[in-house]
Amino acid sequence: MALLRLLFVLLIILVVEISGISFLAAQGLPGQPSQNFFDNVQIGIEPVAEGIFMLTGEGGNIGVSAGDDGVFLIDDQFAPLTDKIIESIKTISSEPIKFLFNTHWHTDHTGGNENLGKAGVLIVAHDNVRIRMSTEQFQAYFNRVVPPSPDVALPVVTFSEAVTFHVNGEEIYAFQVPPAHTDGDSVIHFRKADVIHTGDLFTNGGYPFIGLSSGGTLDGMIRAANILLGIVGSDTKIIPGHGPLAGLQELRNYQNMLRTIRDRVKKMVDAGKTADEVIKAKPTKEFDASHKGGFLTPEEFTRLAYDSFNRD
Repeated sequence: MALLRLLFVLLIILVVEISGISFLAAQGLPGQPSQNFFDNVQIGIEPVAEGIFMLTGEGGNIGVSAGDDGVFLIDDQFAPLTDKIIESIKTISSEPIKFLFNTHWHTDHTGGNENLGKAGVLIVAHDNVRIRMSTEQFQAYFNRVVPPSPDVALPVVTFSEAVTFHVNGEEIYAFQVPPAHTDGDSVIHFRKADVIHTGDLFTNGGYPFIGLSSGGTLDGMIRAANILLGIVGSDTKIIPGHGPLAGLQELRNYQNMLRTIRDRVKKMVDAGKTADEVIKAKPTKEFDASHKGGFLTPEEFTRLAYDSFNRD
């Protein structure tokens, strides 16, 4: 039995490494990968607009605004990658990192908070991000307890609805959306450059994880996609929580996928179907080929959708 479990874990790691998606993106396996795993991670830098970049690696996509006022950072992946992230940012700007904005509380977006907080970076997030990070959390989907973060990793500035930063000649407008991926999701809009960072409200090319244990719902994800479509134009560039840089069409496709699967699953739930029966019906079938980029399988996402309608 122990050998089979080891082989199973190794298989998961192999598949995930091949796909380039972090197998801890939503704490899917207990613990954390070995340092050797992170030693092999390369931080990619993709220009998005003048002074704005997307950094990739392991975990959520990072947004960077670089200019004379310093560096404004959106999310920070896992703690072992902080040094690599900082070195990558130094190739963009010689100015210090002044602000870190967390789009939500999950570790693949906040894992570097402690390191950056100790370095004096001002951490900002929605009120509920601080609440989640400062208290023990239970993720039912993974049957996993997440301990509180140390004080230095917590957001120092929090807001309830919206906040605006005037940095590097930009008007960076961050606003909360109603519970969707979690109960503390924020969208960050670089209004002059017309660039949006969505956090995990949008996964480009994969099925999204929904944090049901922290207020997320499938209906909320669709509502968030609708809100995003209200501010995204034909020239808007979108930094998704996971996946490649996107635009209006990719967001439309994502919204259509969520709505179609939601409607199918809800119809079967209302008819009294069990989770296994819903999964067997393959409500995701025509989207599977184009949504291989995430860490969730079609069956896993279908179960999340089902559970979204069947909670106590």
